[in-house]
Amino acid sequence: MDGLALIEAFGDFKEEKSISKIDLMAIIEDSLKTLLRKRFDSDDHFDVIVNPDKGDFQIFLNKTIVEDDMSEDDDLEIEISEAKKIDPTFEVGEDFTIEIPIEGLGRRSILTLKQILATKLQEHNNAMLYEEFRDKIGEIVVGEVHHIRHKHVILLDDEENEFILPKENQIPSDFFKKGENIRAIVESVDFKGAKPQIIVSRTAPKFLEKLLELEIPEIQDGTIILKKVVRIPGEKAKIAVDAYDDRIDPVGACVGVKGSRIHGVVRELKNENIDVIQWSKNPEIMVKRALGNVTINKIDINDETNYAMVYTPVDEISRVIGKQGQNIRLASWLSGYEIDVYRESGEDDDVELKEFAGNEEGDIEQWIIDEFEKVGLTTAKSVLDKDTDALLKMVDLEEETIEEVKQILKEEFED
Repeated sequence: MDGLALIEAFGDFKEEKSISKIDLMAIIEDSLKTLLRKRFDSDDHFDVIVNPDKGDFQIFLNKTIVEDDMSEDDDLEIEISEAKKIDPTFEVGEDFTIEIPIEGLGRRSILTLKQILATKLQEHNNAMLYEEFRDKIGEIVVGEVHHIRHKHVILLDDEENEFILPKENQIPSDFFKKGENIRAIVESVDFKGAKPQIIVSRTAPKFLEKLLELEIPEIQDGTIILKKVVRIPGEKAKIAVDAYDDRIDPVGACVGVKGSRIHGVVRELKNENIDVIQWSKNPEIMVKRALGNVTINKIDINDETNYAMVYTPVDEISRVIGKQGQNIRLASWLSGYEIDVYRESGEDDDVELKEFAGNEEGDIEQWIIDEFEKVGLTTAKSVLDKDTDALLKMVDLEEETIEEVKQILKEEFED
């Protein structure tokens, strides 16, 4: 088997993705040198020439001409009498170069060469795959669900590239079926052993950004700028947008008529509630917009500590805070200010006891609130308007507990 025939025997390798003819020839040369090092402990005395145009290669062994009966290594030395049979002008000490046909290395060496070539080809593909997807970090990919496991889902794209979607990178309401095509962004690419591992995510804010770019042409062409995106995956998200042209309404362009433009994004994110606001350089305006459509009487900003105190009517507190604190948390992330809300109480203002429910310091435990509500005391004022002796006769609670409750109400409501 000559060099050309051997390369043709590796014809299937030529069809491998991302392998050019030049790259394949470089891999063959490296593989041959690796084989020679295995066979002769060194490739220093060999020249390997690979011809990508002809698709073949040649191996040349450089021997040293020595006196007759003085050869210590027939692989690396040739006696002068043997050399002169080929060229009478040879002298002792000169180099003698001979071409070694591939079949001259033996059948076992050819099998070894095939194994080396296959290994180096896989290393090449892994390196190319790593480079390809390292450049795609933050970009959307589409994969078909191949395996569903407890801690992750394995996806395959059209080129059989494997993506890992960990449980923590899945939207809580995600439910996948085998064979289903899903979208995610490339979060990281790292080598796990010799093979690159591509981690994708559906929970990253960047995923929402890229979905918006796909759905809204003005974002894609730069007419509208995505200033910041924050989200609690599967629950709620807030995005701040701006436009270079004052004549363009960036919020309206993103939402569309009756939400038509953003509907596809909401559906992809499993009905995640998305608030779109217009970006402002003014911190007070930005905090107000970030909190949404709520009544705010005043905002105190501390730029040194990035802290904002928001004053709002009592009946707006629950809307400012939002479900499980989501609204105020997202507004803080979006504006860059830690936001606290301050209850502004008028004469007719009151707040329900359930607003104070919780298990942290400064909260009232639910079972205590239940005791008050049993006797019709459901608001802060209804409790504060009665003295402790009256309350002791009405509710089945210790005096110390009643005093603690009244103190919390005074600090959080009356103050």
